[in-house]
Amino acid sequence: MMETTDSVEHPPTLLDLQILRLLVESQGKIVGRDFLARQTGLQSASARRVDASLVSIRRWLGADSIVTVRRRGWMLSVTGHVAAIAFILQQVDIPQ
Repeated sequence: MMETTDSVEHPPTLLDLQILRLLVESQGKIVGRDFLARQTGLQSASARRVDASLVSIRRWLGADSIVTVRRRGWMLSVTGHVAAIAFILQQVDIPQ
């Protein structure tokens, strides 16, 4: 996957990458806001920050990469899962 203009202009935060990792690890499972907030160390009052990260992730991976399951949470689509792994690998600084 090529690095998008948006990911260059707005690089992922640690929170974005943590949420993306949790979505990848939960392949095929729906994950809710509370779970993501708890796993990333967010206080319940700031759990809406999860939503902001999901918006950013959708911009980087494509709108169809994350499936919203109403009143339950989110999960990566099959193509979103592949794109997420490629995106994460792009963020890793591997010395040559």
